[in-house]
Amino acid sequence: MSVRHAKQIGRGIATAALATGLILGLSGCGGDEKPAQDDKPGKSSSPAKAEGGSDGQQSSRAQEPAEVLGTLTGQDGFELTVNSAERDAGGFLTLKGSLKNTSSSAHAFPALARGDETEIAKHSNSLGGATLLDAVGKKRYYVLRDTDGRPLTTTGLDIMKAGASVPVFMQFPAPPATTTEVSLQLPTFTPATIKLS
Repeated sequence: MSVRHAKQIGRGIATAALATGLILGLSGCGGDEKPAQDDKPGKSSSPAKAEGGSDGQQSSRAQEPAEVLGTLTGQDGFELTVNSAERDAGGFLTLKGSLKNTSSSAHAFPALARGDETEIAKHSNSLGGATLLDAVGKKRYYVLRDTDGRPLTTTGLDIMKAGASVPVFMQFPAPPATTTEVSLQLPTFTPATIKLS
């Protein structure tokens, strides 16, 4: 009798677990529909339609940052645009933006842009050669590195197709709060003045 009772309890627990799993699974499926309902197509599609854009252009416009802090022009049609410069409490300054091949043909990203320091050069193509020049404070800031010597910047930059664009970042030690602008320099690119908030 006790063995039969134990089997019935075991079946009951298994049934309850199965039911709970089904309920959670169904609620998970229902959750996928909710974000689609929360999308407000009226707001995102109206400005794009007013400009005569297609759906593909709408999403690219929505992702484009509104502010351009500076643009560096490189060889073979490469352009590095900086859209944000954020200081954090840890004493770091992170620059974010995009790298674009504006030419009409594919080009390899210049290896010289990673700099010539041994630790950085042994890693893949990157923006590791970037520096910030604080002319007022008479200091130069180099891209930070991790414990393995890898630069804290976008890496793996290789051949870019015509018109291709990739998001990039670079992290530096933050200049003093009194420094309001710096010159961003990258080998093979023209420098650009970046305003800091």
